[in-house]
Amino acid sequence: MQDHLTATFAALADPTRRAILARLALGETSVTELAKPFDMSMPAVSKHLKVLERAGLIVRGREAQWRPCRLEAAPLQQAASWIEDYRRFWSAHVDALERHLDRMAQAAPEDPKLQDPNSDKGETK
Repeated sequence: MQDHLTATFAALADPTRRAILARLALGETSVTELAKPFDMSMPAVSKHLKVLERAGLIVRGREAQWRPCRLEAAPLQQAASWIEDYRRFWSAHVDALERHLDRMAQAAPEDPKLQDPNSDKGETK
């Protein structure tokens, strides 16, 4: 799975490839249509498509003169699952930090400067 993740994240690292995937999320389309919004040659677009295809993120077909491309979501799901494991890890640590800070705040003697945000501005009440 790690090799698939490496290929997926490498493919997703480029903003052009992410834009191509965003377009394909709307539905199957031709290589020509995918290339339209980009200021680059067709060979350059084709290189991006090859990276996405090798990562398993897209499937390209051939129907006469039409070269349709479509999104393949399985590698994105694998990447999302991998990220989710780490989100849970960080959420637990952030929750623990929040509890610790709450305990510190309850144990600390009250400091008037912390209670009144204007106290250091020389204002009197």
